[in-house]
Amino acid sequence: MSADRYTVLFLCTGNSARSIIAEAILNRIGSPRFTALSAGSHPKGAVHPYTLDLLKGLNHPVDDLRSKSWDEFAGADAPQLDFVFTVCDDAAGEACPVWPGQPMSAHWGVPDPAAATGSEAVRRAAFAETYRMLHQRLSIFVNLPFSSLDRLTLQQHLRDIGKPGAGDTPA
Repeated sequence: MSADRYTVLFLCTGNSARSIIAEAILNRIGSPRFTALSAGSHPKGAVHPYTLDLLKGLNHPVDDLRSKSWDEFAGADAPQLDFVFTVCDDAAGEACPVWPGQPMSAHWGVPDPAAATGSEAVRRAAFAETYRMLHQRLSIFVNLPFSSLDRLTLQQHLRDIGKPGAGDTPA
């Protein structure tokens, strides 16, 4: 793990909403120390339209966002990963590939906004809530004192960030 720059992979099953949102947030609030990537165990092949609308509305760049398989990050030519976070319960329960670089990992599950039902306003509000929760958790993450934490202490902080309530307080 480099003290100057960290590469973070966010995983979800479909890689169309939560992991994409986390990637966009971290690439904004963590730059230049963090590079965020995302992938799915069974990618949908397209980013959910509400994800794109939300991110565009918040002035995130979206041109390079795409739904992709986690296999892209498990090969010999894959980028060296420092952290891997699952953001959905299904992906957390799956057998993950072996990641290059022995990254630290944690589960930061949040509800799937793509599974929300009801009116369009209710469904879009679910995406906004996912964004808020992930933004809160990632704000905590980027402000950890990485250089002063040993690996075990850092791992505990990563787990704590993902506990229910960690990103659930109003922003």
